[in-house]
Amino acid sequence: MNLLLTGVTIADPNSEFNQQVCDVRVVQGMIVEIGKALKPQSSSDPQQKEELVEGKGAFLSPGFFDLNCSVGDPGLETKEDLHTASAAAQAGGFTGLAVLPHTKPVVHSKAEVEYIVNKAKNNLVDIYPVGAISHDLEGKELAELYDMQQAGAVAFSDGTKPVSDDGFMSRALQYAKGINALLLVYPENKSIAGKTQINESKTSVLLGMKGMPALAEEMHISRDIFLANYHQSPLHISNISTAGSVALIKKAKKDGLQISCDVAAHHLVFTEELLNDFDSNYKVKPPLRGKADIKALLAGLKEGTIDAISSQHRPHEPEFKNVEFEIAAYGIIALQTVLPLLVKAGLDAAQIAEKLAINPRKLLNLKIPVIAKGEAANFTVFNLTEKWEYNHQNNYSKSRNTPLLNQSLTGKVKLVYNNNQIQVYG
Repeated sequence: MNLLLTGVTIADPNSEFNQQVCDVRVVQGMIVEIGKALKPQSSSDPQQKEELVEGKGAFLSPGFFDLNCSVGDPGLETKEDLHTASAAAQAGGFTGLAVLPHTKPVVHSKAEVEYIVNKAKNNLVDIYPVGAISHDLEGKELAELYDMQQAGAVAFSDGTKPVSDDGFMSRALQYAKGINALLLVYPENKSIAGKTQINESKTSVLLGMKGMPALAEEMHISRDIFLANYHQSPLHISNISTAGSVALIKKAKKDGLQISCDVAAHHLVFTEELLNDFDSNYKVKPPLRGKADIKALLAGLKEGTIDAISSQHRPHEPEFKNVEFEIAAYGIIALQTVLPLLVKAGLDAAQIAEKLAINPRKLLNLKIPVIAKGEAANFTVFNLTEKWEYNHQNNYSKSRNTPLLNQSLTGKVKLVYNNNQIQVYG
């Protein structure tokens, strides 16, 4: 697919054209020209036809990449399959997804990894399997890490389940280091968290619900930092949500440990006060925290303590969310709403490119797209000020569990290009 994109501002620190307004020409999936006032090319051959897209007021960055996406495929396709996840992802500006292993069957052997790799071929969106750390996510027996890595797994995680057993986590880190693999871990001390529903605070007392203390997250992170230090192993902590977590990781990095982390976009905007009406669409895990936590998370992003931003996309059928808050499932669909949330949080185009496109790939040792002549075209065009309505017609996910449906949002994806495929959004 050939493309001439005009008048767009490039947001890519690895490009010589960073922060410049340019025209960009793409021919058969490759960037062949970047400059000013490029002239459209005409051709009688339909295969050589050039699509002209006006990019005035928009930014061009490497394609967004999500580190933390749940897809029901295989086995739970009524929640989301790879096709609908790809459609939602590209509408949200993502050209790459790392999909978590908590499916049925669990992605804990090379067979499941190969299934995802083969089914996701030839998509605009690159889909990378994340294999399970433990067999059946039980935290007792190591899964087939090496075989999965050889089959295409880019990292390992037990998904939404924390690795509770200290000895098992120690062995997992040691084994992963031996094969140069990265573990992505969810931080929650289950014995402290128990069956809590929301953040422990004045809000939880007023609502009469048992709260999850920040301590549950921070104790688990402390343990993992100690173990990573002991083994001198890299470790990635997913979806941190508290000011204390930011402080712990900041110190670990200062001490020279190979610790990285990400934060879900909704934890940069939504606060626990939104739960006053018991709307189960705001029920997530870790729970929504307070304003002081959001302030610390944003500061952690800007200073580099937090490496990346993720969607924490968690699709569910209506029967799992349209119930009493106490028994509702955790999570929201999020692939299409990450950009508007980051705009609301006050991030600029450079920060979005770094935290949502470049750093996630860097953490997984994947090739980082560059906006440069001779490079494969893998990019997202987005406008930070354009408004749009998110509704049932333009929601590409199979699921609808989000509080943002039927709302006007600011921050719109205009175009995605990858693998010689283009998708333009009006």
